[in-house]
Amino acid sequence: MKRLLLVMGLCGFSLAVSAGPQINVGTVYDYLEGDKSTYLKRVFNSGDSTAFVKVNILEIVYDANGVPNEVPVKSDPDATSRDGLMASPARLIIPANGMQGTRLLFMGERDNERYFRVRFVPVVPEKEDEFAVSSDEREDYKKNLSAGVNVMTGFGTVFFVRPNNSRYDSVIENGASTYRIRNNGNASVVVDEFRNCSIKQENECEPITKHHIRAGKDFVFDKKPGREYRFNLVEGPSKKVLQVAGQ
Repeated sequence: MKRLLLVMGLCGFSLAVSAGPQINVGTVYDYLEGDKSTYLKRVFNSGDSTAFVKVNILEIVYDANGVPNEVPVKSDPDATSRDGLMASPARLIIPANGMQGTRLLFMGERDNERYFRVRFVPVVPEKEDEFAVSSDEREDYKKNLSAGVNVMTGFGTVFFVRPNNSRYDSVIENGASTYRIRNNGNASVVVDEFRNCSIKQENECEPITKHHIRAGKDFVFDKKPGREYRFNLVEGPSKKVLQVAGQ
């Protein structure tokens, strides 16, 4: 009997496949700069069968307490206009060991930075999915997946849409025991490849992390004795390499 499992996490998930499609969407975070309106996102299939992938988009809206909520993208009833992000095409047919791209197009207001969750979900095509395949092709695909257990995995990415007039203004406070970066600009700043390592033993490090500082927000860490902190401060196209030692 055929068994088909679809597993999905917040930003991605692990894959253990005996046969079938295996997609890879590359980076988890993507950024649309203020002077651009479209972004090409490539999806790869390293599996041994065709991948049928749906692209679903929700907007991430932060409430007064900074808690994110995912809501549908706004559009009028006849879908002639849209205030948000859309994918074209929103249905991808990716051959085994192949690649297909979807263009992410932003339409609407860009006075403030906006955020979207873009999910790439592999499916077994059904008639209502609107994939350009015949009934016979759908049935053949299901039969080809019928041997063994197939784990079809999807990925969720976060898409940042910068304001039209992006402005970066990071203020650093290097205190005696704490280090603070305040984002006084209007677009997110990225603390990339953040490393917390022992000064005496360079290989004794905590896991590398990545942090986004939204406009008006802070990133703070404690400077502990005997520790060294290294990271890249990314402000749009600009990148600074910083190093801080604990007291």
